[in-house]
Amino acid sequence: MAYKISDECISCGACADACPTACISEGDGKYVINADECVSCGSCADACPVGAPAED
Repeated sequence: MAYKISDECISCGACADACPTACISEGDGKYVINADECVSCGSCADACPVGAPAED
């Protein structure tokens, strides 16, 4: 199951830098994950300082 980034996102970009499949991009006010490319590895959640990414 793919991860999704909540509204807690502070747009720091740590999740995008940590993503091995480069499926995270800057969206409107927060980062977004392309669910079709997400491999549910959890790297984004581990890197996020506010815990915004979580399994959907």
